[in-house]
Amino acid sequence: MKPPVLLTKKLPASVMARLESACQVELCDGERDAMRRDLLARVAGKQALVSMVTDTIDRTVVDAGDALKIIANVAVGYNNVDVAAARARGIVVTNTPDVLTDATADLTLALILAVSRRLGEGERMLRRGAWPGWAFDQLLGMQLRGKQLGIVGFGRIGRAVAARAQAFGMTIAHTSRSDAGIPLDRLLATSDVVSLHVPLTPDTRHLIGQPELARMKRTAYLINTTRGPVVDEAALAWALKNRLIAGAALDVYEREPEVHADLLALENVVLAPHLGSATTETRTAMADLAVRNVIAVLGGDPPLTPVA
Repeated sequence: MKPPVLLTKKLPASVMARLESACQVELCDGERDAMRRDLLARVAGKQALVSMVTDTIDRTVVDAGDALKIIANVAVGYNNVDVAAARARGIVVTNTPDVLTDATADLTLALILAVSRRLGEGERMLRRGAWPGWAFDQLLGMQLRGKQLGIVGFGRIGRAVAARAQAFGMTIAHTSRSDAGIPLDRLLATSDVVSLHVPLTPDTRHLIGQPELARMKRTAYLINTTRGPVVDEAALAWALKNRLIAGAALDVYEREPEVHADLLALENVVLAPHLGSATTETRTAMADLAVRNVIAVLGGDPPLTPVA
């Protein structure tokens, strides 16, 4: 008998074929509330669970998975998984690092360009029929060359963003736990663009709030492509409304899919629906890495990318 595996979302066809060749696959895919109930009912007896970042794999799910050997999270972050509860049961937890670095770094640069050149404002003007034609002083933005990009969190994605920004002529400042760089306060006060690339932990929740936003330049932009709760959205809306910073661009939110109502009403913010890794190539690579972790562990081999 092939080992039974539960998926919370259908994977690309090539990846599904790989998994089905080695495992007995069952899909648990539906609306969030119904899917939670379905997940708790179906995880019993499964040896592997392949989850998405939007799935809450808490102690209740871990306890229901009485035969689980591995939880393979199709994401770099794993704050949605109760890793301590899994470890206490001897369950391996894996994630998908590296494979989404380029896609997320590309989107970060896209957001920097969009907000600093006011592309969202311009598109909305056109769509509502309000563009009067070219004007010398219309929607003036900020040139990137010669400006400082402050990167908070200098891991794989942060470094990839830095490389791309340097191609636009930006100078780089950074701060991180593993590579000290400069203090956060100084980075915030001196940077023209601040881009966040830290994992979500108790220490980084609301890392950027009113005090931090008040330290930034009034001409600066904040970019968040990491995890929503790293930024206090109410504080950000306050800073944007009061022009304490020039603008912000967000791909992630505190209470996804909900977005703070005040942010939706503001012109000086670019909002994207969590598209950081959303390329066909990257999502396929993420799914494939998760499946290879499952096949390795169920075959008695070490996981490829266990979480720390």
